[in-house]
Amino acid sequence: MNILLIAGGWSSEREVSLNGAKGIHEALLRLGHTVTFFDPQLSLDGLLTAARGHDFAFINLHGSPGEDGMVQALLESVACPFQGSRATGSFIALNKSVSKQVFLDNGLPTPEWEFLAKRPSKDWRPKFSYPLFIKSNTGGSSLGLSRVASAEELPDSLDSLFATENQVIVEPLIEGVEVTCGVLGDSALPPVLIEPADGSVFFDYEAKYRPGGAREICPAPLPDTITAQVKHFALKAHKVLGLCGYSRADFIYSPDGSLHLLEVNTLPGMTSTSLLPQEAAAIGLSFDDLIARLIELGFDESK
Repeated sequence: MNILLIAGGWSSEREVSLNGAKGIHEALLRLGHTVTFFDPQLSLDGLLTAARGHDFAFINLHGSPGEDGMVQALLESVACPFQGSRATGSFIALNKSVSKQVFLDNGLPTPEWEFLAKRPSKDWRPKFSYPLFIKSNTGGSSLGLSRVASAEELPDSLDSLFATENQVIVEPLIEGVEVTCGVLGDSALPPVLIEPADGSVFFDYEAKYRPGGAREICPAPLPDTITAQVKHFALKAHKVLGLCGYSRADFIYSPDGSLHLLEVNTLPGMTSTSLLPQEAAAIGLSFDDLIARLIELGFDESK
């Protein structure tokens, strides 16, 4: 087929997107496809024309545009099949404060949060005790994520994040380890347990994308009952958000045995260190197999 590979974009996750696109490009060629690369570096101009000339689009954008549903809506308007979730599900999942409302409404445990539509006044105080986390409401890859240990650290952390983001959420620190679980088609994949290296206190951007930045164990060495619960929650979150194709849900597993759903990614990372390809490999799918399966699911959804 003639496949349009869409990657890059203008979000803060541009480099992650481009890095992942290299491996996807190579896999598509090995699968026998012809690939055209489309990088909406400054705008989405030309996307509709490009999509009309291709049999399928493979999206590897992170943040906005890409995970916010804009690209998906444009592709749907010209009936160009693509992998992953449709526009509405993508839009809801990217917005953490909105998706968390959906989680709670469907009985999925998620940490409390406080949404900030703008930089609060200097006398503002969060409703959570310290330490706490502040992060972009719509960003990913842990870019801009800050662990705030005290009230004295809060102003600088807010200033830094609001310098690049319009919307922010605040969450309490939940003690525990990070577990992530992908969904492929109608099934949850084996979860991954993440242990940041070098004494890091959380799975930040450096830990995610620097080789050796974290110890990622797949399948996660968890009790069978917890593994089953992680997979159940990941698949349920995928469904209640209206997603399709694939996704990846991130959790904190606390020492008391409780699980806390942080967010769901509709275009999971596809770099050499990414988590979803590791999970697929655990059930016997090579990277090429995974790409082929995503294309197959994309066509099924477009019918």
